[in-house]
Amino acid sequence: LFPEIKRRRNQKAKFLSGGERQMLAVARALMSKPDLLLLDEPTAGLAPKAGAALIKKVKEIQETRGVSVLLVEQNVERAFEVAGRVAVLVSGRIVKQATPSELKEVPLERVFFGG
Repeated sequence: LFPEIKRRRNQKAKFLSGGERQMLAVARALMSKPDLLLLDEPTAGLAPKAGAALIKKVKEIQETRGVSVLLVEQNVERAFEVAGRVAVLVSGRIVKQATPSELKEVPLERVFFGG
């Protein structure tokens, strides 16, 4: 699943890059064959290329392993890449639920500030 970290399997995790550490965390979570994978800001602090690669793998996991994913992500465009349904939270409350395509039709300012 993650050839990037397979090559470095003999190294301690503390020597991996941020993206490689996130891949390792996802791989470890998948070892228990979960029905649901909860990812909290998996791309935070990653270089754009590493974040995009991780999101691509998450989508692959959904499609090939049948694992449902609950993704918390501030990068809306990245979240839309893998989401079937989106919930927008403001101050811990859901203010809007929709599909990514439905939300793309609504200006985000309206979602967050009403109108």
